[in-house]
Amino acid sequence: MTITVFLADDHAVVRDGLRLMLEEQEDIHVIGDAANGQDAVQQVAQLCPDVVVMDIGMPELNGIEATQQIQQACPSAQVVVLSMHDTVEHVFRALQAGARGYLVKESAGTEVIEAVRAVQSGHRYLSRKISDKVINNYMEYREAAEAEDPVACLTPRELDVLRLIVEGNSSAEAATLLSLSQKTVDTYRSRMMRKLGMRNVQELVRFAIQHGLTTVE
Repeated sequence: MTITVFLADDHAVVRDGLRLMLEEQEDIHVIGDAANGQDAVQQVAQLCPDVVVMDIGMPELNGIEATQQIQQACPSAQVVVLSMHDTVEHVFRALQAGARGYLVKESAGTEVIEAVRAVQSGHRYLSRKISDKVINNYMEYREAAEAEDPVACLTPRELDVLRLIVEGNSSAEAATLLSLSQKTVDTYRSRMMRKLGMRNVQELVRFAIQHGLTTVE
């Protein structure tokens, strides 16, 4: 099956270079191009290609806005954004606008073919140069979120004890269910309540319900 591609870039030399590279592939055919964002949206609405390779810095209508309008004009078209910027913020803006791929221009020549095939197949594609940045940003976000989440300070065994206690089990009953001594369960319970700043079982129950740790109402 032939993949139809539309090119949008305000530099003719870039469009010509991408066209030459893509049309060397037997499964890819470039069916049009545009030098500004407004023209790109109008042509894509008529041609409805499989993939649009879109420069982020387009005149008249920038690549982000053009991508949003293309999603409305031809929802089946998959957009790969080209950009000089490799920051996580630029990547997220492009993805939020509906782009399925993001290529840094300096590496686009070696990756554009792979990106076109990937997004046409329903996958996302990020330049290898920025994929590590996105992953690191996500990990930093998760670590920050966990640092603010009081549940993250509890060990798996403490969570087991918490669930059993808020469900109405005594320390002795929880010890039997967990194959532990009652003294050990009491230690877990005391340590857990100290971590959470709780003073009694009622506060533990409210905490467990608020954080989805029990179905007890």
